[in-house]
Amino acid sequence: MQTIIQAAREVKKVCQKTFADMALSQTTQHINKTQHCKTLPGLVSSQAQLCRSNLELMQTIIQAAREVKKVCQKTFADMRWNCSSIDASKFLPDLERGTRESAFLHALSAAAISHTIARACTSGDLRLCSCGPIPGEIPEPGYRWGGCADNLHYGLLMGSKFSDAPMKMKKKSGSNANKLMHLHNSEVGRQALRDALVMKCKCHGVSGSCSIRTCWRGLQDLKDVAMDLKTKYLSATKVVHRPMGTRKQLVPKDIDIRPVQENELVYLQSSPDYCTKNDKFGSFGTQDRQCNKTSSGSDSCDLMCCGRGYNPYSERVVERCHCKYHWCCYVTCKKCERTVEKYVCK
Repeated sequence: MQTIIQAAREVKKVCQKTFADMALSQTTQHINKTQHCKTLPGLVSSQAQLCRSNLELMQTIIQAAREVKKVCQKTFADMRWNCSSIDASKFLPDLERGTRESAFLHALSAAAISHTIARACTSGDLRLCSCGPIPGEIPEPGYRWGGCADNLHYGLLMGSKFSDAPMKMKKKSGSNANKLMHLHNSEVGRQALRDALVMKCKCHGVSGSCSIRTCWRGLQDLKDVAMDLKTKYLSATKVVHRPMGTRKQLVPKDIDIRPVQENELVYLQSSPDYCTKNDKFGSFGTQDRQCNKTSSGSDSCDLMCCGRGYNPYSERVVERCHCKYHWCCYVTCKKCERTVEKYVCK
């Protein structure tokens, strides 16, 4: 029994280090001195070394951590699990057990760090990098390469160094299955970022004729990457850690005749249903959560409230109305009040 308890503690320790970037979202100080690296929570030695050698990069990673929390909560606002587990001051068990929620957060976190670094290169916030390279292919007639591309290559390089560091520690702490799962899901997040690199253009020409377009490779917003990862979360594959050839690998639990696909999120443990508050499983429950009476999706009162029912309440809202366009060129509106009926889970 003591061995089991110790193993559980080691898994928790590794998970907390893996989510060091989540803890960094709570940091309020500006990292401009190497001694500040010692005060950052949850960093392993290689992450701390990266901090000391590149202070500007750490400030960008802190920004990414804050963005992860905001984007995750917005992406899952209509789900029973609404990213409440991110609260770094109260690390919750559902993220320690290798659930699909943990899988999503590792993927989003890895994507966000590389995304933020890539854009920081473009904006000039990082002195060690600049714009991304000009594509080698010849553009179509009427198009030309120019502008400042997001430096995805540098973002992926430095982002993976930070994100994957805890899982590549030589010290044998935590479960190898958990490490493999986290490394796999982080790479899924970075692949989603690669897929989010699109061509963006700016028009030039007389009177807005757009006779020529200057184009560059730019990343979609992180919220779009998060929605792609949410789709992968909903179809994530449960895996087990078993011998395959000369070493143990993660294989699908129910259809182990095929290897794990590179673009699918994987998880080891089933999630709680998040219906009721349960500290043991890291569930806040859905009591008092707002639900949509007319929806048939995950935010519907039937699904959100888990069959417990819901209570209606009225709320007065103020909005713009009777807007009128004046020549030239402004709009005036009045303010109107109306009462809307909303619903919360029992």
